[in-house]
Amino acid sequence: MTSKELRQKFLGFFEKRGHKVVPSSSLIPADPSVLFTTAGMQQFKEYFLGKESPYGKRVCSCQKCFRTSDIEEVGDIKHLTFLEMLGNFSFGGYFKDEAIKLAYEFLISNFQFPISKMMVTVFGGDGGVPRDEESVKIWAKLGFSEKKGNLKFCGREDNFWGPTGEEGPCGPTTEIHYNGVEVWNLVFNEYYQDKNGKLTPLKQKGVDTGMGLERLAMVVQGKPNVYETDLFSPLIEEIRNSKFEIRNLSERSARIIADHIKSTVFLTSEDILPSNVERGYILRRILRRAIRFGKLLNLPKNFLIPLAQKVIEIYKDVYPEVKSKEADTLTIIQNEEEKFEKTLDRGLKEFDKILSSVIGQRSSVISGIDAFHLFDTYGFPLELTEELAKEKKIEVDVKGFKEAFEKHREISKAGVEKKFGGIGKNATREATRLHTATHLLHAALRKILGEHVRQMGSDITPQRLRFDFSHPRKMAEAEIKEVENLVNQKIKENLEVKKEEMSYQEALKSGALAFFKEKYPERVTVYSIDNFSKEICAGPHVKRTSELGHFKIIKEESSGSGIRRIRAILK
Repeated sequence: MTSKELRQKFLGFFEKRGHKVVPSSSLIPADPSVLFTTAGMQQFKEYFLGKESPYGKRVCSCQKCFRTSDIEEVGDIKHLTFLEMLGNFSFGGYFKDEAIKLAYEFLISNFQFPISKMMVTVFGGDGGVPRDEESVKIWAKLGFSEKKGNLKFCGREDNFWGPTGEEGPCGPTTEIHYNGVEVWNLVFNEYYQDKNGKLTPLKQKGVDTGMGLERLAMVVQGKPNVYETDLFSPLIEEIRNSKFEIRNLSERSARIIADHIKSTVFLTSEDILPSNVERGYILRRILRRAIRFGKLLNLPKNFLIPLAQKVIEIYKDVYPEVKSKEADTLTIIQNEEEKFEKTLDRGLKEFDKILSSVIGQRSSVISGIDAFHLFDTYGFPLELTEELAKEKKIEVDVKGFKEAFEKHREISKAGVEKKFGGIGKNATREATRLHTATHLLHAALRKILGEHVRQMGSDITPQRLRFDFSHPRKMAEAEIKEVENLVNQKIKENLEVKKEEMSYQEALKSGALAFFKEKYPERVTVYSIDNFSKEICAGPHVKRTSELGHFKIIKEESSGSGIRRIRAILK
C-alpha cells in the first residue's frame, strides 16, 4: 500500500465516522513560543481550551511537522526532522473509550495487524497524576493486559504528552506499538500546564492522537526502516546511483542527506531563508549538514538540486506549495551550497589546526572561542563543530561558545546603534526621518514581494538609509518602482505614527513584526502606521508620515545569499 493510499485511507476512515478533514497548517505556528509546528494538535490548541471549533467537535488531519529534537538521531530506522502526522481529534466530544476503539478498528480492519505482534503502553501514574485505569479497562476488552504481556505501564517521560510551547493542554497517553515500533500515540488532554509546570484539570476533556505516516508506511509496507518506504526510496536511490564515484558510502550519511533535503524543501516553501538566527539558522544548519555529508560521499557539486526535485515530485500533489515555490527553493539551495562550499574546505583545514593544537596541549576540549571562530569566520554551526569533534572523541566548550556569541552580539548591537546616528534620545532629525522611512519600506516590500520578506539589517547616515531584507532574487525594475510609489503614497496620506507600550506577547498577538536578532524585554514599544505597518521598535520616529517628504530608491543590489539591499534617500 503506497503512502498516498495510507493518507487517503486514514482521512477517509475518520471522515466516515463524523470527523471533519482539516488541511495541514503551516510549519510556522501561530504560537510565538515555538519555532515550528511539531504536532498535529498545534493548530487546534485553542479548541482544546474551550473555544468553539468552526469544524465541530471531531476533526482529523495530515499535518506537516518539523522537529529539531530528533536531529542527532536522524539516520537510524525511524527518526526524522520533517514528518507527516496523521491525527484524529475531539474537543469535548468522545474521550478514551471511543478514541482507543477507533484506533484499534483502523489498524485491524485495514491492515489485519495480529495482536501477537502488538503491544500497548499506558500511563502508570506520576507526580500527583493517577494511573490511567480507565484505559487499562478499555484495552482489556480488546485483548490486552499486563498479565498477557501485551500491555505495560510507563512513567511521565514516555506516557504523558505536552504541552507544546511554554504552556497549554496536556495529559496521559496510551501508545500502540507494532513489531517493536511505536506507531500511534493517543493523548488524553485532561490538564492545563502553566509556565511553572503546575497542572490544573481542564473543564473540557479532549483527544489528540498522532501517528507518523512514515512509520505507518514502514510497518505496512514491511520495510526495516522508514528510508526504504516510498517516501524516501527515490531519494536514497538517487544518491546510490550517482554516476560519480562514491567513496566510503555510509548508509547513515545517505539517510541524513535524504532527510535534510526533504526538510529544506518544506522549510523554503514556507519562505524561510538561511540565516544565523531562529528558523533561518535551523534551515542553514540542516542544509550545511547535508552538504558536509555529501562531501563525505564524494557527491558532485550541486548534488542537492536533483534531490530537491525528487522531493517536490513526491509531494507536489499533496502539498502544492512545494511545487509553486520550486524555483525559489532551488535558487536558495544552490546559493547556500555555493556559499558554504567556498568556506567548507578552509574551515575543515582550520578545524584540523585547532584539533592538532588541542591534542598537542594534551587537552580533550575545543575552547568556546575557537568554536565561535569557526562559526563567525567559516560559517560552521556549533553542531557541525561538535559533530566533527565527536568523531575524534573530543568535546566542545559549549558554554564558552555561547559566552563568545553573546559578547559578539553586544558589540554588534553597539555598532548598529552607532551607525543609526545615536538612535534613541540623541537621534538627529534626519536619522529619525530615515528610520521611519525604513518601516514604510519594509511594509511596502512585504506587500509587493510577499510576506517572506524579513528585515536582515539596516544602516542610517544623515544622507541615506540602507535596508537589507530576505528575498531570493534580484528585484525587477517594475517592482522597485511599485515599492517606491507605495511608500510615497503612504507619505502623502499623512498617516499618524502611533506609539504604544505593551508586553512582548501582546505585541506579537497584535500582529507586530519582530525580526531582530536581539532578545526583547518583557515590555516593548510598538510603532504602527495606520493598518500598513506595525513593528516592535525602540524608535525614534516622526509624528506623521508627511514629515518624510519624498522617498527615492537609488540602488537595489545583492547583500549575500538570499539577501537583497536597498539604498534610498529622502528629498
